Amino acid sequence: MGAELPSSGGGRDRSTQLGHHRGVTFLIDVPDAVRAKALAAGADDWLAGLPDLLAGLSREWSLAVGRAFRDASEAYVAEVTLPDGAAAVLKLCVARPGDYARHEITALRLAGGSGCVPLLKSDIDRGALLLPRLGPSMADAGLPYARRLPILTALAQRVWRPAAGCGLPTGAEKGRWLIGFITRTWDDLGRPCAERTVADAVACAERRIAGHDDERAVLVHGDVHQWNALTDPAGDYALVDPDGLLAEPEYDLGVLMREDPVELVAGDPWDRAYQLAAATGTDPAAIWEWGVAERVSTGLLLTEVGVQPVGRQMLAAADRISACGSYPGG
Repeated sequence: MGAELPSSGGGRDRSTQLGHHRGVTFLIDVPDAVRAKALAAGADDWLAGLPDLLAGLSREWSLAVGRAFRDASEAYVAEVTLPDGAAAVLKLCVARPGDYARHEITALRLAGGSGCVPLLKSDIDRGALLLPRLGPSMADAGLPYARRLPILTALAQRVWRPAAGCGLPTGAEKGRWLIGFITRTWDDLGRPCAERTVADAVACAERRIAGHDDERAVLVHGDVHQWNALTDPAGDYALVDPDGLLAEPEYDLGVLMREDPVELVAGDPWDRAYQLAAATGTDPAAIWEWGVAERVSTGLLLTEVGVQPVGRQMLAAADRISACGSYPGG
């Protein structure tokens, strides 16, 4: 969770590397989380070559490179200035299995700046994206849940469009991934939520796999939440860091179902699914099912990487919801 293109960065940590390219010397900061991600993915060569990669792109794209963003985790992200003086961001994705950079670049290209940050330049082979520099996130603004939800829903809707043949993973593929991740991680972590909760999440994901329809599938962002919504120059919000899927639109709404778990269980959890469905003309049952699978998956992921208390809150909400049975009519 969390945006990889924050609005401001900090100073240098201990993870510095020196690089040279055509007589130019680069001293770069590699945030600990990015270094750990690269090492865990076996991307030692990518990490060692990062200074030269940065130097080469700065020359080819005529960029003046500034400081790194310290709260990045999935990519090395740095402030850059374009030849015309405009502020931008250079994102270099950690080289790892799964075509993550290709999926993100494809999703941003297809969205064309509608709902998402515009893509200025990209290089799929080098996992590089050049993006406008945006402002603070919605999370930084401290918007209450009731104000966030309609804004995020509207942003997601702007992304949705037919995109058959673009090469992105399908919702069915994502459902299968969720099942594998949930069952494996739940066991690895010592079963931090109820067995019935895992069974419920798996059953919901299986129903969404069975319900996948290529004819209805659209481009979806795949990770719509308040940390991934940054302020644009007009004072509106734009989504960053898309996963990029070809899925039913209810997938994006299911991610909104997983968020704000404390607020979700403070009332009737099904009310949010009905609210999202009414606002978008979509199926509340499909929204609910994606939400169940995403809530358990993300709760386990956050527990695995030590992001608390939200990891515990998601799993506690998932336990409470699974104890109540399926959605009405399900």
